[in-house]
Amino acid sequence: MGTVKRQSYSKEFKLNAVKMVLQGGKRASEVARDLGIQENMLYLWKRKFLEDEQESFPGKGNLKDRDSYIRQLERENKRLKDERDILKKAAIFFAQEE
Repeated sequence: MGTVKRQSYSKEFKLNAVKMVLQGGKRASEVARDLGIQENMLYLWKRKFLEDEQESFPGKGNLKDRDSYIRQLERENKRLKDERDILKKAAIFFAQEE
C-alpha cells in the first residue's frame, strides 16, 4: 500500500485561479477542470481570498501577521502569569518565616 502525496500549490497559482473566477467571467467548474483541481478546492481558495485579500495564502506553515502577533502575545501572557505566580509563592514563603 502506497501513501498518497498531498499536492501543494503556490500562492501565485491560487491567486491566479481565484482571479480567473472573479475577474475572468468563467465559472468555477470550468476553471477547476482547466487547471486540473477539484472544484471544492477552488471554492475554498475563493472564500479565503475574499475574507482577507492582503494576507490570503500565507504559505505552508506560515501564519498571517495578526495570528503570529496573537500567538506572541499569548506566549508573553503565559510567561508573565508564571512569573506572577512565582512571586506570590515567594511572598507567602517569606511572610511565613517572619
